Amino acid sequence: MTGPSPRKIDPIIEPALALLEYSSIAAGIESADAMVKRAEVDVVQAGTVQPGHLLVLLGGPVAEVEEALKAGLSIAADALTDHIFLPAVDPAVIRALAGQRDIQALELTSTALGIVETRTVPAAIQAADAGVKGAQVTLMEVRLADGLGGKGLVFFTGAVADIEAALDVTRSILSDAQRVREVIIPQLHSDLAGILNRNTRFGVQLAWRFYRNDQFTGE
Repeated sequence: MTGPSPRKIDPIIEPALALLEYSSIAAGIESADAMVKRAEVDVVQAGTVQPGHLLVLLGGPVAEVEEALKAGLSIAADALTDHIFLPAVDPAVIRALAGQRDIQALELTSTALGIVETRTVPAAIQAADAGVKGAQVTLMEVRLADGLGGKGLVFFTGAVADIEAALDVTRSILSDAQRVREVIIPQLHSDLAGILNRNTRFGVQLAWRFYRNDQFTGE
C-alpha cells in the first residue's frame, strides 16, 4: 500500500519568501542545508551569482520560513552579505523574479521612470516589494547580480508623484550600505524608452541592432 501523494507546490508562489546572499559559496550551501533541515520550506532556487556570491531563495508558510531563516542567520553569519524576509510578497515581484518584464510600461509619453540601484540582491527585491505596495506604480523590471557586478536594479513606471512616493518608501527601508542611487526621470526620451523596453542589457541590445541592420541593409 502506497503512502499519500506528496504535496504539490508551485515553488515560486508561496505565502512567504526569504532570500539570503552569501559572500562564500561554501558557507551559503552549508547554510541552505541547515535551513531546509530545520523547517518545512521549499528551496525555490539556490545558485551562484556575480561577484562569486551564493543566493538562496526559500518559500513556504510564514512560520516555517521564519524558522528556517533563524537557522540561516545562525550559521556562517560572517559570510552573510544581506538577507530579506517577505511574509506576503507582492505578485508583481513574483512575476519579476520569474523574468517577466512590463514591456508596455514606457510607451506612454506621460509615464515617468523611477530607478533604484542597490548594492545587494536582497535589497533590490525588498525595494521592489515596498515600492509597488507603497505607491500606485508599475514594476517594469527587476535585474539581479549577473551582468551588474552583484548589484540590483529596480525599474518603476507611473505618474511622477507616484514614482516619488515609491522611491520615498524604498529610501525609508534601505540602509545607506544597501543603496547606490535612486533617480526619477519625468519623461524619458522616446529613443531611450524604446531601447529600455526591448532590453536593459547592453550586449543583447547591440546584437539586436547589428542583426536588424543586416536584415535591412544586407551588410
